[in-house]
Amino acid sequence: MGTGVSAGGIFLVLVTICVFLLPALIYFPPMPPSRSDALLQTHALAGVAPSQSGVRKRKKQGQGASGGSKEGKIRSLWVYPVKSCKGIEVMQAKVLPSGLEFDRLFTLAQLKSPFPVSLDASTEEKTRHEWAFVTQRQYPLLATVQVDLYLPDIVKSKSTGQLFNPAEAFTVLRFPWQERGWQGKLDWLVAKLGRGRHALPEKEIVLPVAFPTVAEIAENGYKYEQVRIWKDTVTALNMEAELPRELAQYLGVSNKLGIFRVDPAQLRQVYRCAPTEAEAGYQPVTGFQDAYPLHLLNMSSVRDLETKIEKDDKLTVLDPRRFRANIIVDGVDAYDEDTWKTVQFKPAPSATRREKTTFHVSCRTVRCKMPNVDPDSGLRHPVEPAWSLRKHRDVDEGAKLNGCLGMQLTPLFEKVDSLESMESWLEVGMSIDVVERGQHKYIAQ
Repeated sequence: MGTGVSAGGIFLVLVTICVFLLPALIYFPPMPPSRSDALLQTHALAGVAPSQSGVRKRKKQGQGASGGSKEGKIRSLWVYPVKSCKGIEVMQAKVLPSGLEFDRLFTLAQLKSPFPVSLDASTEEKTRHEWAFVTQRQYPLLATVQVDLYLPDIVKSKSTGQLFNPAEAFTVLRFPWQERGWQGKLDWLVAKLGRGRHALPEKEIVLPVAFPTVAEIAENGYKYEQVRIWKDTVTALNMEAELPRELAQYLGVSNKLGIFRVDPAQLRQVYRCAPTEAEAGYQPVTGFQDAYPLHLLNMSSVRDLETKIEKDDKLTVLDPRRFRANIIVDGVDAYDEDTWKTVQFKPAPSATRREKTTFHVSCRTVRCKMPNVDPDSGLRHPVEPAWSLRKHRDVDEGAKLNGCLGMQLTPLFEKVDSLESMESWLEVGMSIDVVERGQHKYIAQ
């Protein structure tokens, strides 16, 4: 008589193994922890939880586009450590002459050849290459590159076995990427087991927030190079050695891709509509922002524009994140900000800081087609909101045939005798005091 194991017995054994193995795989994935997991052992993750976001909460029923409240306040604050990648919503932020702390410290750039060139151009002109910044205008998938900011945590820093310096801050970039073959399938499984059923395999890049020392620059193969930001060309630190080749493939960049760190000693000086050095008490500067240190957006203006847009299945709600502002205010009439010239933000009675924060409202924000990119999917809408902006917000004599939404700001400080004294703070809930009103006329670069 045979002694073979029955099919039912085999099935029972497999079920038993799965019952005991699955929890083990969930709590102890068969892969080493990521570098960001290691950072969490010694650092705190900056940012507001999605459930507490100031921009994701819709207005209360019955509150119109004009705002509907008697006092305007800061509703949301954002920093964007890497230009054109995902932003980080925060409850408070330090204001520096160049903008908010941690804002636009890095920019991705591609190495471009001169094109087109004239037939009589010299060999040097034909072979000259330059680094030029890239944004969602060319590569909309930048909107899907997640950026996290890890700040030092005094309590966690006492742990042992530290992989990163607990006294330094770090920026982590993450983007979806799955290798081919069995490695990709394993990565897919690990992502599901470790981060939930909606998770996807990712690549990550860890960058120090502090500007590298001379020794670190040499050790890591970084180098100073010129990079073009719009019509400005600045010298910055190229840290392309930190970029995996997969990032260019994911974004669809065919040229060589680099990532530049703004040099705090070589910031771009701001003129045009900004206050003069005599008016501000210092020469206004900025880093990798488009033109001015900060950008302000009025939620009521966004909601008013939303009523004018032709909706479809690709755009049902006008998300204010499309406009990538640092300060989002609410509680004032739509487009009231168009006449602001000087604005102060005052702390709430319960706030620990009592100082006001003052800005010169330098000019309107002239819009391109970048807000057409969905901030979650990275998909570009073919028409909106660019078309409606040009139709309904062609309001600036200096930017004819262009839509405007939002205002550009330059910080003003009570003390300007030293760089250390030139700082202030913003916090969600601060009230708005419009100190001066007037007309604006945009001056193109």
